[in-house]
Amino acid sequence: MLSRLSEWFWNERLWFPEGLGWADLEDRDGLTYAKASDLWVSLPIALAFLIIRQIFERTVAIQLAAALGVKEKVRPQAAHNPTLESYFRITSKNPKQGEIESLGKKTGYSESQIHRWFRRRRNEERPNKLKKFKEEMWAGFPMLTLLPSQYWYYMIELGFYMSLLFSVASDVKRKDFKEQIVHHVATILLISFSWCVNYIRAGTLIMLVHDASDYLLESAKMFNYAGWRKACNYIFIVFAVIFIITRLVIFPFWILHCTWVYPVTVYPPFFGYYFFNGLLFVLQCLHIFWAVLILRMAIKFLPGNNIVEDERSDREETDTEDDEEEQEDRKNGPVQNGHSPLNNNHHRKTE
Repeated sequence: MLSRLSEWFWNERLWFPEGLGWADLEDRDGLTYAKASDLWVSLPIALAFLIIRQIFERTVAIQLAAALGVKEKVRPQAAHNPTLESYFRITSKNPKQGEIESLGKKTGYSESQIHRWFRRRRNEERPNKLKKFKEEMWAGFPMLTLLPSQYWYYMIELGFYMSLLFSVASDVKRKDFKEQIVHHVATILLISFSWCVNYIRAGTLIMLVHDASDYLLESAKMFNYAGWRKACNYIFIVFAVIFIITRLVIFPFWILHCTWVYPVTVYPPFFGYYFFNGLLFVLQCLHIFWAVLILRMAIKFLPGNNIVEDERSDREETDTEDDEEEQEDRKNGPVQNGHSPLNNNHHRKTE
């Protein structure tokens, strides 16, 4: 069974144009070509990225955040309540009116207290600022010789995206969480596939286009959290310009043209051709999605806006209504157990 599946998976007709195959990628005459077995190297690199990231977040990032003035605000904690906690984790984080009434009967809480409990509990799930701070193409195909720099660029890039996918469960959950998952999976498949069939030149250009702007956005967010508004805004402007040029101009009109239009003038279309370009079109759809978010963020540069926020991040719910709710609770009298379990002598107003 496994042998048949392996034979089907590595069928040359799936990976190469007619007349070409794996034998064409065997090393000879002192020339080295990419091999599928090389991809195993990316696994220890991915593990190394995960270890380095944990060390960085627990040591360097904390000190750097303190140096830049990134301060954490104290959030009111939701009182321990097994009934509400169970409902929050298993059923819903946003109970409806009928469910709130039912929970009130079970816990003895008033509706305003239940609303407050769930609001505070949802805020506990959201990342704080400190957590955010720490986050010629076809000539000679497929006989394209491999440079040492290309080998390590591929392995490090693949290891990096694999580490992102491995750590997704512990990372900050932003509004584009699902899109990020699709992006990481598509990227890993693209890098792996382009390596196996020796699309080395195309793959290198695609990775360079994507790497050109990413570090600028992370830098802008770090300065944002540190309160360095002008530095954040200037870096974000540069990021937005580079992102639009690389993702919405160079990538679709140059890169995709080289992978979608030109190859069919040399070889007849084959499965690998459609698979590779299909993944590239998925990335382009994500580029458009993120471009919309970037434009929404750019609106904040208009007069009266002093900060650029990450549109992908959930905004923290506030407790500005807590005082009014507590006053209402006092008017209505104590709850069934004789006191409010949400009273907090250290109650503070959050953003």
